Amino acid sequence: MANIAVNKTAHAFDKSRLEALLNRRFFYAPAFEIYGGVAGLYDYGPPGSSLQANIISEWRKHFIIEDSMLELDTTIMTPASVFETSGHVARFADWMVKDSKTGDVLRADHLVKNVIEARLAGDQEARGLAAEPPAADEADKKKKKKVDKTKKAPVRLSDEDVGAYERILATLDNFSGPELGELCRQHKITNPDTDNEVTEPQEFNLMFASSIGPTGQHPGFGAIFFLRPETAQSHFLNFSRLLEFNNGRIPFASAQIGRSFRNEISPRAGLLRVREFTMAEIEHFVDPEDKRHEKFHEVRDVVLRLLNRDVQSSGRTEVTSMSIGEAVDKGVVANETLGYFLARIYLFLTKVGINSERLRFRQHMSNEMAHYATDCWDAEIHNSYGWTECVGCADRAAYDLTVHSKKTGHALVVRQALREAVVTEKEVAEFNKKTFGKTFGKDGAAIQRAVNGLDDAALLKAKGELAQGSTTVATAEGTEFTLTADLVTIERKTLKQSVREFTPNVIEPSFGLGRILYALLEHSFWSREQDVERGVLSLPPLVAPTKVLIVPLSAKHEFGPLVREVSSKLRKAGVFSRVDDSNTSIGKRYARNDELGTPFGVTLDFASVQNRTMTLRERDTTGQLIGPIDEVLAVVTDLVQGSIDWAEACKKLPAYDGVQAVE
Repeated sequence: MANIAVNKTAHAFDKSRLEALLNRRFFYAPAFEIYGGVAGLYDYGPPGSSLQANIISEWRKHFIIEDSMLELDTTIMTPASVFETSGHVARFADWMVKDSKTGDVLRADHLVKNVIEARLAGDQEARGLAAEPPAADEADKKKKKKVDKTKKAPVRLSDEDVGAYERILATLDNFSGPELGELCRQHKITNPDTDNEVTEPQEFNLMFASSIGPTGQHPGFGAIFFLRPETAQSHFLNFSRLLEFNNGRIPFASAQIGRSFRNEISPRAGLLRVREFTMAEIEHFVDPEDKRHEKFHEVRDVVLRLLNRDVQSSGRTEVTSMSIGEAVDKGVVANETLGYFLARIYLFLTKVGINSERLRFRQHMSNEMAHYATDCWDAEIHNSYGWTECVGCADRAAYDLTVHSKKTGHALVVRQALREAVVTEKEVAEFNKKTFGKTFGKDGAAIQRAVNGLDDAALLKAKGELAQGSTTVATAEGTEFTLTADLVTIERKTLKQSVREFTPNVIEPSFGLGRILYALLEHSFWSREQDVERGVLSLPPLVAPTKVLIVPLSAKHEFGPLVREVSSKLRKAGVFSRVDDSNTSIGKRYARNDELGTPFGVTLDFASVQNRTMTLRERDTTGQLIGPIDEVLAVVTDLVQGSIDWAEACKKLPAYDGVQAVE
């Protein structure tokens, strides 16, 4: 009974059954449900909270601890000026359309995607290409017939339309708002709920605005604050402190796990599109002239499924399996540090239970690339909603540190001592402090930064203009000022540089933990051949909410001391367990904990009381082993910690044949 063959694909995946299980067992539920709920806001129940906590715990071990990252925990409320500088106020937006009659709001790219996918699915059905999953029983057949009556008749498309639709889906992320509007007109895309036409796409900023204090005004920042849409900006604002903490050395990485907020246009995909969520982000600061990674050799042979921008631009979606070492060598992935994190992301996702065959890395196309990025790849996980971005990994270059430095005047730079001094000649501006301060007052500092930011050619040009009377300089805010020779002089000087000063580049992996959690639940869900109604969640022991179920055969008092002993020893070993001594059969108790993803169970019966033996059950195979209590506890602890697997456990303990002798 220790090793029993398991067929996890006997029944087709049924999303409605999974959703029913998650709701019934309170993995998560709509927030404020008894008041009617709010779209895009969810509460996690006990198993969902534990699952998320375990994913976060493993994330911290896998990234923060293994790569010695500096962990932050920063404020959620952020002044508008920070996001104005970073570009979020101007650019952090999605395109929305409205139903022309009802006014219902839809996200434009999702509307196009959903309608086109529905048409392609209808075409496949009309051509007889859609595989019909076998019905499990008569109830399933009746349910199938009932659903079929409500569906529209499938429509066959022309080969030309099929090709056009497939090209649109392959390049959809590259379309601008006006181009999405043109797609809606050209392909007669309407609101699928009403069949009404939709309006032209409009930009909608996704940030939640707020204010501070009774007046809504904060000295120095004004009235508007935002709930952060990401945790990244606080890393950049604290860069100088982080660099000092790291003894002035780069490369180094900072990391943060925290709540973020995005005012989604029309959240309709459960945990995949929410308005409040938990992010885990890393900002790896690196020398722009050396983006090698000292541990790249450790991941060089990791094979990833890559979908690069050139394939997408040609209207195709075929992935190429390639080692990350080869991808970096060929220039498919920009540099070693970016490649290192792509491989580490893959290893983390597969470790927590994501199916590697349903995981791909898609490179951003030119039009969808974030304004700060020089290269970006999304780890996309396939689920019932299609391919979903769950992790983004971008080379943000020096954008963020540069713009915040220009805005504040705070030098967000690295200074490194050179082994050999570098002698150069260059134009240097010198300011007459007395007359300069009197002339420009509070604007003086901004003007000096503008002049000092000019390159050698611009300074040489300004020098010539000063010789003729005056020159003009524009500050970072765009205000122009006139300078004369009594305010500033520009001379060519020989400089000896013993310190190199530069703004580091940033490689940023950004994780949506709720999306990973939901994809994991889908990938883990299946039904036994003989019990289609009750599902199983094959969550890895690493992240399973409960690791071990303790099942006493009886609630009689003589079992109490043994149950307490087993519970205590598991706690001391760091293994989270639960006791189920309810008045129902052992089979039912195990089945309802299979729904919760509990990987192991131990049974205490009357023989246990007399012989101090205990059985150990594995969730997926339902195979059972038996042995002395302490030996079983040692094996189950090793299983939970991942030092052995079930096959190795079967070598340590004998199989249980269903009978325990009572002496």
